[in-house]
Amino acid sequence: MTPLHYRIDGPGHGEPLILGPSLGTSLRVWEPQLAALARRFRVVRFDLPGHGESDPGAYGVRAMEDLADLVLEVADAYGFTGFHYAGISIGGAIGATLAVRHPARVLSLAMLCSSARFGEPEAWRERAESVRAEGTGPLLEAAAQRWFAGPVRQPLLDDLAATDPAGYAVCCDALAGYDLRGSLAEITAPTLILAGREDLATPPTHARRLTDGIPGSTLVEVPGAAHLAGVDRPESVTAALLAHLPAAVGMTVRREVLGDDHVDRAIARTTAFTRDFQDLITRYAWGEIWTRPGLDRRTRSCVTLTALVAHGHLDELAMHVRAALHNGLSPDEIGEVLLQTAIYCGVPAANAAFAVAQRVLTETAPDTPEG
Repeated sequence: MTPLHYRIDGPGHGEPLILGPSLGTSLRVWEPQLAALARRFRVVRFDLPGHGESDPGAYGVRAMEDLADLVLEVADAYGFTGFHYAGISIGGAIGATLAVRHPARVLSLAMLCSSARFGEPEAWRERAESVRAEGTGPLLEAAAQRWFAGPVRQPLLDDLAATDPAGYAVCCDALAGYDLRGSLAEITAPTLILAGREDLATPPTHARRLTDGIPGSTLVEVPGAAHLAGVDRPESVTAALLAHLPAAVGMTVRREVLGDDHVDRAIARTTAFTRDFQDLITRYAWGEIWTRPGLDRRTRSCVTLTALVAHGHLDELAMHVRAALHNGLSPDEIGEVLLQTAIYCGVPAANAAFAVAQRVLTETAPDTPEG
């Protein structure tokens, strides 16, 4: 059982999505986005040590890697071998640490109002000592100025006031030792970087450095938002996450079904003229349709093969014969699908389809050693 307090929402079949909070807040900081995200994703929100309802014990936390390990315990508790991750500030740093240390586990990453390094280590050590001595009360006024560009949300400040000093301090210690500037290029997960333009704690320059360092990452800057951008501008932040996550899910499924070689070739051929179309099929065909729970991938392959034969799309048919093999259809089952198309799509169409499928099956058949 993980020592972190967490809550889980959303459909049981949904893709796992873990949400990390900002320092001094609880999992309620994600409430403006929760309903939209939980319609599709299996959403897990957690409290940092000593925050919200997490036990005030420090659990041996000394560094960001320790916090990342605690989050992995949450994922393991539900059997999530892979998961999407979004985090605010220190929550984003935890996600980036996971993406560097456990790249196979992090399917996509979103870092909101975060950084590769949060200033000088000594400043964090001083804050840790101050909070250990005086509690979090003296931080409230400054936090209100940093967190909100619009109206102050008192419940979030109440969370800060109620945070256990020891738990807050160990998170400060973790921030003091955190520096991923030399490791950003190791992040391979599809990554969204989001900045609030009024954020004084992690200004947009931090986000731009993250975007420059993480290959293929996307930057969104939200006007009128401070450090808790998802609270200041909930609609804009929710829209950015909903645009990012289906594309990330779609790319994962696209690779699983079509294979890395095919997808890498398609990406390499992408131009400014075709980029929006590639995004469209990744987001909607692979991220929306192929991920629906109503049909398994074998059945979806059968449907797709039939539709391609009916319309005579032979180049696409070759690609999806390979995909059908990836999805577990045998050559005999592919033959049965094509045989049925002869009745419902026409013999000439099926004849051409059999020729394409035979070529693909011959190319993909394992070599038979000579006797």
